[in-house]
Formats: sequence, C-alpha cells, structure tokens
Amino acid sequence: MKIPNRIQPLVDDGLVDEVISRLMSGKEADVYVVRCGEDIRCAKVYKEAAKRSFKQAVVYQEGRKVRNSRSQRAMEKGSRYGRRQHEEVWQNTEVDALFKLAAAGVRVPTPYVCLDGVLLMELITDGEGNVAPRLNDVALSPEQARADHDKVIGYVVRMLCAGLIHGDLSEFNVLVDDQGPVIIDLPQVVDAAANNQARAMLVRDVENMRNYYGMYAPDLLATRYAQEMWALYEEGELTPETRLSGQFTESTAAIDLDGVLQEIESAEEEVMARRARARAEQEDQY
Repeated sequence: MKIPNRIQPLVDDGLVDEVISRLMSGKEADVYVVRCGEDIRCAKVYKEAAKRSFKQAVVYQEGRKVRNSRSQRAMEKGSRYGRRQHEEVWQNTEVDALFKLAAAGVRVPTPYVCLDGVLLMELITDGEGNVAPRLNDVALSPEQARADHDKVIGYVVRMLCAGLIHGDLSEFNVLVDDQGPVIIDLPQVVDAAANNQARAMLVRDVENMRNYYGMYAPDLLATRYAQEMWALYEEGELTPETRLSGQFTESTAAIDLDGVLQEIESAEEEVMARRARARAEQEDQY
C-alpha cells in the first residue's frame, strides 16, 4: 500500500521496508502492519493532540515528570514548546512502560524504536501467523475464562508492583494469542504513587476485566481483586508473587476523629513554632 507520510522517515532510515496494510484506527493512534527485513511488525502512528479523542488526558498525565526542568516549566505554562514536550512525553510514556512492564514479567508487545511519533513494535500473532484477535472477538469456555482472568490479574499485580496502572484496560486493549492474553495500548498509563485517581483507575481496569470474563464464568463477578490488591499495595505488602483470594471486606473500624483533629492541631502548632523561630533568628541577624 501507499506509504503514509508519518511512516516515510522510518522508510528513509531503513527501519521499515514496506507498509503491508492498515491494521486499525484508534482514539489516539493508527496502527499499520509493516515489513522490516524478514520480520513483520506493526507501526503505531500517534495522532496529534488536536486529533486525539482520548478524553480527560490531563487526568492521566497527573504526576508525570520530565527530567529537564526547562521542559517541565514550559509544559506547566502551556507554551508552544511546552505543548511539543507534552506530545513527546505522551508518546515516550508508552515506550517506557512497555520496556518496564516486559522486564516485570507482564506480557506486552516488544518495542523496538519510537521515531517522530511512530512506535515500531512487535506484531502479536496467532499460531498461524495471523494478527492475534482482541479479547472481545474471542469466545471462551468457563475454564478458559477463569484461567485467562487469573493471568490478567497477575499482570495487573505486576504492573502495580512496578508503579504503573494501565488506566484504560478493557477487552478492547487485550490481545489473545496461543499463550493467552497480551496487554496493549499504554500511552495513558498512570503513575500509581503520584496520581490522585490511581485507585479509581485500578478498580475500573480490574472490574472491566472481571465483568468481561464474568460473562463466561459468572462466579468471577463476585470477586474484588482490585480492592484487595490496592489495600496490600498501600501497606507495602504487595509483591509480584502475591496470590490474591479475590475476597475483600472494607474496614468497619470507627475513625478516631478527636485523635485526627489533635494530630492536625499539633502539626499546625509545630508549623507556627518553626515560623516563630525563623522570625526570631532573622531579627537576631539584624
């Protein structure tokens, strides 16, 4: 097929030899099947910010930092340079997440290079070499649904232990090959420790998976894996090898409001005391 303009630089650099077909068009990118020498891979072409339909992107970007302080200030101000930096961060986020999650034992496509807003990565295929289907296109037996759900929950645990939450996990962002589920589409990945919406996004991700697999294995619908793993994560007790039960009961212990208020008052008094000491030291200097 005709080479898309955005992929042409990869052809010029010898990274891509042929564009075979267009695989899909999503809310944040278009994906093409390409040939790189003897290998068949896929090229994910990120859409520009004005053309993306991904909602509430700012919520997902909360907590993301860049190493360059000048770039960080520009991004916060929203200057033209800052907007370009936002785009680079958005695109590089998926590349970084893919490498990090692969190292953590999560099944994701192998990334190769990201150039000018085009991510070249592994094409997930079935046993016959065809493009692997999405989970929503696969019919499952109850046994297979339970087994694959267990694998996905294990991947979510490993992601959380690596400090990341997918943020948009559903049956549309999971491929299924001969070895089971593969997690895809990670440009909106969330920093679990720095994003105030992290817990809510984790719950939504896990419940999306629970509800889908639960259509084939209804017993899964009663599970509460997200709440269980988040509680362990907050306590620092979650590990990649943690075996979850799927059961979780919210704490009913009464909150000691008087104790909380006393702690707040003590903290305020300490702040005021520090300020008073600082003023006294300044006066002594003069």
